[in-house]
Amino acid sequence: MRRSGLFSAFAVLALATALAQRGPQLTCRGGKCEQSVSGAAPAVSRLRINANGPVNIQAGASKAVTYTVRFSVNMRNEAEARRTLRDCEVRWQQQGPWMVMTMPGGAVVTNVTIQAPKLAAVAITTTEGPVAAAGVDGMVEVDARAGAVSVDRVLGDSRVLTGGGDIQVGQVGGALRCKTGAGRIVVQRVGGEATLETVGGDIVARTAGGTVHAQTGGGGIHIGAAGGPVTAISGGGEIVVDKANGVVTLRNMAGPVNVGSANGVRCDSGSGGIRLANITGPMRVATSMGSINASLLGSRISDSYLATGSGDITVLIPSNLGVTIQAQNSSADTLRRIVSDFAAIQPRRQGTRVVANGAINGGGPVLQISGTGGTIFIKRL
Repeated sequence: MRRSGLFSAFAVLALATALAQRGPQLTCRGGKCEQSVSGAAPAVSRLRINANGPVNIQAGASKAVTYTVRFSVNMRNEAEARRTLRDCEVRWQQQGPWMVMTMPGGAVVTNVTIQAPKLAAVAITTTEGPVAAAGVDGMVEVDARAGAVSVDRVLGDSRVLTGGGDIQVGQVGGALRCKTGAGRIVVQRVGGEATLETVGGDIVARTAGGTVHAQTGGGGIHIGAAGGPVTAISGGGEIVVDKANGVVTLRNMAGPVNVGSANGVRCDSGSGGIRLANITGPMRVATSMGSINASLLGSRISDSYLATGSGDITVLIPSNLGVTIQAQNSSADTLRRIVSDFAAIQPRRQGTRVVANGAINGGGPVLQISGTGGTIFIKRL
């Protein structure tokens, strides 16, 4: 019995030693082999992650930095996969104010999940996404060669770049810059300036505290409310700006344009209808093909110009607004090419054109209206 008990004790000790030395478990299926490692690191304020695959980091979620990394590799057989994964490890290194977490590269794909305490900055570089970062008290930077990116609850500035994939932004307290090679950009709220660019895809920014720059090679743009000027450029798609606390500058190769409220509009459109409402500043609007509908607001307006190569132009003028009209229509087949609600503005022929000039409510800033192939309507609002 004594000998048997001694043997059992040695067996337990040997088993415990084996378990302590045992590495991550390897699983293989269909030529793909995986293994996972988990660990913890001391709390840091700035974290940089160099990965070779998806990354998900949640800040403000734990007292220490805890992580799980899944390594995966495609090989011809399990023995080859074991050799490849055998030396895989997560490397940590202090670089100035940053703690840097680096994954192996090459054929080994990594999937990183991190729970961290409050962080002042996060920087992620990876070969492919998806990438998700949330809860950071300061700055976030993401640079992915491909894949979708999601950023939310960031108090500082954010910069998000991906070679191709959708970008989803919840709330960013500072400035925001997003760029994707192909994909949709959707932003819920940004506190500062927003610069949004995609080679192909829609752009939606619901609320921005500052200036908005949005550009897509092919897709629609919808800006909800901007605290400053808006610049929107599309190679083809609808552009909508609901409200801008500044001048709206638009360029659209093909597609309609709709501005709900702005301190001025500059618009150059290849084709598509243009609707402008509650404009309190200068308008410089031209479209090669499409109708223009402009509603002037209150008593504030500057010298403006509306022109279309083919389509109607309708201008709605409030009863308390003083403005001087200079309208001309190159289609002179009938005087009905200009229709006015104001007695002081009546059409007449002038050579090959129909024109109507005069002052409304005592006159004021000059509104030039030029049409071809349609009708100009000057209406009382």
